[in-house]
Amino acid sequence: MIGDGLNDAGALNESNVGIVIADNVFNFSPACDAILQSKQFSNLDKFIQFTHRSMTVVKAGFLISFLYNIVGLSFAVQGNLTPIVAAILMPISSVSVVAFASFSIHLSAKGSRL
Repeated sequence: MIGDGLNDAGALNESNVGIVIADNVFNFSPACDAILQSKQFSNLDKFIQFTHRSMTVVKAGFLISFLYNIVGLSFAVQGNLTPIVAAILMPISSVSVVAFASFSIHLSAKGSRL
């Protein structure tokens, strides 16, 4: 559903995907999944294509995390990974997945000119 988020906030909240078209996106936090500036309304098709590419990045992030944890688990089961090293590697795993997602989404948005 696409709306302005004021009088249709309930419908946006109940919809599968809700996009709000707003003039000032920084002073407005409606119950929706995405906010698009009103002057960017002509780019709605690019925005929707961007969301599909973003889902690919999310799936790739899950795959990276899964592989990282499988490798770490195999070292831990063999007794080659001390608890201190594991305690250091776990936050690095989280940071690397977040950095990958942020960098990939930024490049995707730049490529889409959003």
